[in-house]
Amino acid sequence: MATCPTCKIGLQTVRQREGLYYYCSECNGRAVTVPQIRRMTGDRFAAGLVRKMNTATQVSSRACPFCLSSMKSFEVSDPPVTLDSCKPCVTVWFDAGKFEVLPEGVLDSPEEVLFTAAELEAKRKLQQDWALGEDYTTDASPDEAWKWIPAAIGLPVKYYTAEMSRRPWTTWSLSAIIAIVSVCAFPNLETVVKNFGTVPAHAFRYGGATFLTSFFLHAGWAHLLGNLYIFLLAGGEVEDFLGWWRFLVLIFSAAIVGNIFYVVSDPHSEVPGIGASGGIAGVLMFYTFKFPRARLAFFWLWLWFRQGTGWIRVPAWALFLLWFLLQILGAMEQMYGFSDVNSLAHLGGVTMGFLLWLAWRKLGEKKAVEE
Repeated sequence: MATCPTCKIGLQTVRQREGLYYYCSECNGRAVTVPQIRRMTGDRFAAGLVRKMNTATQVSSRACPFCLSSMKSFEVSDPPVTLDSCKPCVTVWFDAGKFEVLPEGVLDSPEEVLFTAAELEAKRKLQQDWALGEDYTTDASPDEAWKWIPAAIGLPVKYYTAEMSRRPWTTWSLSAIIAIVSVCAFPNLETVVKNFGTVPAHAFRYGGATFLTSFFLHAGWAHLLGNLYIFLLAGGEVEDFLGWWRFLVLIFSAAIVGNIFYVVSDPHSEVPGIGASGGIAGVLMFYTFKFPRARLAFFWLWLWFRQGTGWIRVPAWALFLLWFLLQILGAMEQMYGFSDVNSLAHLGGVTMGFLLWLAWRKLGEKKAVEE
């Protein structure tokens, strides 16, 4: 569902004889595609609007209603209004009253053929976006240079700038605590893991506290940094949607259920389970269902040599589906003793994340009603 960049509620689809647009019943703003604007204003105004969109450099504080990437702001002189647009989605956002002041026009310029082609392409892309989420595309590198570092080792990066109502202090604080505890444990890791990891054969040591203490321990730098990166990638937006206390309930309940899955799979095992990945799996599940079309990107070296750009962009739902299938295979290998990765904890975390999504998925709508 398209989301209002101001009110954070779902937009209503309004169909008229000339086409359709997406309307916010709270602030009266609307998202309108360029083909629809062309039908209303004619080629001359629409051509100027597209030129403004293509050359806009000022990053807006608002996110696109469709792909959630930051829009670009630009000014139109006649009438004098400031608008926000998303070039990839061919969409312009109008605050209340701004769309109504656009001039009326006719399709009589030589650019009509070009706009007809753009209209067909926009329709095709919108159909793909609604049916499949963000389509698979290769594109230029992200704006932030630092994203090359995680991408170089195979980690996904965000292809958009998330707009949040508040800073994700809980995500940052919890990440810092995990890092500090894990690093302090590294010098005596074997002893610490034996005492505070989740051991199925002794699952209820310390009154079951190891179901939580194991969350803060990691087997090494790669384990720690990988988990923290994924947590920071998705955690902030989930925290922004849920609020801090629901967010903590999500991650810690997912971690506990993940450990329960591990214990139940082999109750006599003496192998300790550690890591925050069970809880993070719950956050990933929630993130995917809340932002299924969020754009994530990978860098593939062979694409660089073949096409001149190594970046491939995929929607969050597709990436999560691939990861989930790998966890199922990993759990099977784990149960047969062929893998040391605790994929069962990941599946437990996903299960809890899905249950809490069912319970809280309409939280944003309830907030809007209360306000």
